[in-house]
Amino acid sequence: MQTPPGGHPPDLRTPARDVVDELPDVAPRLRDLRRRRGLTLEAAAQRAGLSPAHLSRLETGRRQPSLPMLLSLARIYGTTIAELLGELSPEHDPVVRAGRREPAAADGWTYHQAGVPGRAMQALRLVVPYGAQGDLVRVHPGEEWMYVLDGRLRLTLGEAVHELGPGDSAHFDSLTPHRLAAAGREGAELLFVHTLLQSPDLHAHLADPHR
Repeated sequence: MQTPPGGHPPDLRTPARDVVDELPDVAPRLRDLRRRRGLTLEAAAQRAGLSPAHLSRLETGRRQPSLPMLLSLARIYGTTIAELLGELSPEHDPVVRAGRREPAAADGWTYHQAGVPGRAMQALRLVVPYGAQGDLVRVHPGEEWMYVLDGRLRLTLGEAVHELGPGDSAHFDSLTPHRLAAAGREGAELLFVHTLLQSPDLHAHLADPHR
């Protein structure tokens, strides 16, 4: 997805609540991570495919981030969704036990942590309901791998549309514009792994990091 000459990148947000109810601690953590990375509001928003105004609303708690937005921001800041939500696990323990942590929900998507922080990739088990976030296009450095456990998943890669069923998987370069949606009303459940690569120019255009 290209940025229009002389303008901001397209805002890939979807309608959200005015106040963050389900994720009350995310807003200040998003701002803190951005500042620790030395990124201006404008630079971070551009990498995430958001407008600066929308990212500002996420950081002040006036908008609730969707799960794809959290994934994108986690990649940009070199962290995991677990850290964004304050769900850090002991890094010395490589095993994630069933039922150890409650699942989290963000704007229709539900995720279960299937990995631990501090790794070069993040593993999740995602539940995607029908009609949730199906029009959100993502573009970012790294790779993604997914394996459908239940239901049917519609995966759009560039101009190609693929429908995956139980047992099907996909592995692709996430610089390819892509989006996920449940193909049936029963929703879809999948295993999802993505790398936590940052953009090479992450620390460029620093300006004022406290903005």
